[in-house]
Amino acid sequence: MSVIIKEVQNRKELKQFIKFPFKIYSENKYWIPPLYIEEMNNLRADKNPAYDFCEAAYWLAYKDEKIAGRISGIINKRYNDKIGKNTARFSRFDFIDDEEVSSALIDTVEKWASTKGALELQGPLGFTDMDPEGMLIEGFEELGTIATIYNYPYYRNHIEKLGYKKEIDWIEYELYPTPTIPEKIKRIAAIVEERYKLKILKVKKAKEFLPYAHEIFAVLNAAYEDIYGFVQLTDKQIDLYVKQYFGFIKPDFVPVIMNEQNQVVAFGITMPSLSKAFQKCKGRLLPFGVFHILRAMKNNDHADLYLTGVRPDYQNKGVNAMLICETNKTFRKYNITKVESNPELESNAKVQAQWRFYESRQHKRRRCFTKML
Repeated sequence: MSVIIKEVQNRKELKQFIKFPFKIYSENKYWIPPLYIEEMNNLRADKNPAYDFCEAAYWLAYKDEKIAGRISGIINKRYNDKIGKNTARFSRFDFIDDEEVSSALIDTVEKWASTKGALELQGPLGFTDMDPEGMLIEGFEELGTIATIYNYPYYRNHIEKLGYKKEIDWIEYELYPTPTIPEKIKRIAAIVEERYKLKILKVKKAKEFLPYAHEIFAVLNAAYEDIYGFVQLTDKQIDLYVKQYFGFIKPDFVPVIMNEQNQVVAFGITMPSLSKAFQKCKGRLLPFGVFHILRAMKNNDHADLYLTGVRPDYQNKGVNAMLICETNKTFRKYNITKVESNPELESNAKVQAQWRFYESRQHKRRRCFTKML
């Protein structure tokens, strides 16, 4: 039977769209299921402030009267204005190992993108750079993280047969913290702290970060301005992220550096790994999912790095040494033995240079593909 493509039109179909990966990855021990409520909110125009400048559509593929795949198309107008080019993105591209299914899904998005004036289709990319991005092409037998996409090896074969080429890669490292802070790092951190009159923000509770939350995101916007795919977060997006995450973070894992004027100049966001907790949640916070997450936050010897940002006027001055020093203290305090770097652009030599102070292995690679329409 031929493949039938249907656009998602209602809440019931959106639920089916979200649930499809739970079907094909139900027996996969490396896939990390997303939280169902977060996916639903991210894909609804009335919940996700990215819809203020994005247009999106979602499709399901049916074969033999069963859902066999899904895909979304996104046009980020602010990003197109920034780069001066009309592009579209594909995202949430999941499918059974059937070329007829993958071809029908991609063909649907290509036609949709063309009707919107797009000259190029790229992906997997989300609404913004804060969403998971990049198709996994190395590291299929490595546990994923809650910030990344997992997919089967056959995905790459399908997308390349459809004429898509490499746009850019992200690489990931597994890091093993040293039992002591490297002397060079300690020395640089001390010099920078004294020279620029910097200090570490001291807080005991997550809510104490709230007065500084918007300033932290302002630093992120400035620091990430020239990074591939990034578009500055709007006030509405920042408000949402603050509401969602800043009551949830663990203060010791989030070093924030302040200057003499009590302004945020750098930050690092690290968390105990929630990968196994999310697997146990199976997409649901209730009735017991929240307990798995709280347990992982308290008792865990693995951690994930998420975001690091240094205000542009403080970059290349050694401020990163202070962040590394504080993060190492936290790892020692909580007996963290293994850390996931999460994706970083393969061209980001400055970030990768930091890992020379750790024993590490580069264990995953993911790719953004592109095709001219």
